[in-house]
Amino acid sequence: MLDLYKNIRDRRIQLDMSQEELAKKLGYKSRSTIAKIETGKVDLPESKIKSFADALNTTPAYLMGWKTNAEEDISLESLGLIKVKKKKIALLGDIACGSPIINFNDLDETEYIDTDEDICADFALRCVGDSMINARIEDGDLVFIDKDAYIRNGDIVAVSIDFELTLKRVYIEGNIVTLVAENPKYPPKIFKREEEDQTDFRILGKAVAFQSPL
Repeated sequence: MLDLYKNIRDRRIQLDMSQEELAKKLGYKSRSTIAKIETGKVDLPESKIKSFADALNTTPAYLMGWKTNAEEDISLESLGLIKVKKKKIALLGDIACGSPIINFNDLDETEYIDTDEDICADFALRCVGDSMINARIEDGDLVFIDKDAYIRNGDIVAVSIDFELTLKRVYIEGNIVTLVAENPKYPPKIFKREEEDQTDFRILGKAVAFQSPL
C-alpha cells in the first residue's frame, strides 16, 4: 500500500497541484489530511481510491502501482481527449518531389507504418526533394496514396513515368497531361498520351494525406 501514497504524491506534483488544491477537490477541510495520506499515516479506504484517481486525472490501477506507464493510465476522457486509433499501412519506397526517381522497395521487404485509422489509403511513399513545399509537403514527409480515388484537375498524384516516380499536381485535357510542381523553380512537365508514344505513363493514385516527422 505504500506505493499508493507515493503515487498519489508523485501524481499531484506531476500535475503541479498543491495539497490545498487536492484537498479542496476531494472535500477535505485541510491540506494536513492530504499530507498525512501522502506519508502513509492515514489508511485510505478502497472507496476513496477512485475519488483520488478522478481528482488526479488518472486511474485507480495507476495509483495502486499495477501499471507503470502513466501516459497509458491517465484517463483521456477525463482530460477531454480522444485516443487516436491506428492501423498499419505499407510504406513502399521513395517518391520524388523534384526530379523523378526510381526507388521502390522490394515488396518482400515491405515496411509497415502506423497511421490514423481514418486515413483511407492503399500505401504510403516517402517524399524526397522540395518541389511540393508550397503544398506544405516537405522532404522526408510521408504521403498516403489512394489508388482508386477519382482524379480531378489540380489533385496531387503519384505518377510513374517509365517507372520513375514523382509527386505533382495533375491537369488533363484530352490527351495532354501536365504535371505541375508546388515550387516555382520547377517548370511544368507536359506529356502527350498517344498510341505511338512509347512512354510508360501511369497515375498510381491520389495523395489523400501526408505526415511530417517530428
